[in-house]
Amino acid sequence: MRELKSILVYCGANSGNKPIYRAVAIELGNILTRNRQTLVYGGGSIGIMGILADTVLAAKGKVIGVIPDFLNVKEVGHTSLTEMHVVQSMHERKAKMEKLC
Repeated sequence: MRELKSILVYCGANSGNKPIYRAVAIELGNILTRNRQTLVYGGGSIGIMGILADTVLAAKGKVIGVIPDFLNVKEVGHTSLTEMHVVQSMHERKAKMEKLC
């Protein structure tokens, strides 16, 4: 079986209204770092995206973000990632995320 070196996660820039969402994001972040897997995600600093990225970063894990310029300008782009790729469109974002994973 092939070992997964990175995991692509699509998640929201909102935390939702149930505490379980935050708890699961933290649990997933801890699983990724325990398994030395890189997180590839949408590059946001808020909501579930931010919680997941912050959890991985706090455990010294690798996090790669991909964010469209128009969202990065609104200051929702995470500023502490291992790598950040700024793209022009949502379509380009999805394609880049899949390529990085």
